[in-house]
Amino acid sequence: MTKLLESVVLRLRELPETEQDEMAQRILADLEDEERWDEKFAHSQDTLSRLAAKARADIQAGKTQPMGMDQL
Repeated sequence: MTKLLESVVLRLRELPETEQDEMAQRILADLEDEERWDEKFAHSQDTLSRLAAKARADIQAGKTQPMGMDQL
């Protein structure tokens, strides 16, 4: 365990049990969200590669134009 994580755990131990549980639920939810994101991203590489290739082809063919954030 890293020193930073150890210091967080020490601080969490000082909290009342209900607050400890709330923090634990937040951490677990974040970890689960990261796992879902990683899984979805890992399965999307082929699609992303195809979209990137199409975008490059469209740029080369002159089918695109530069835009600023105001124009989106």
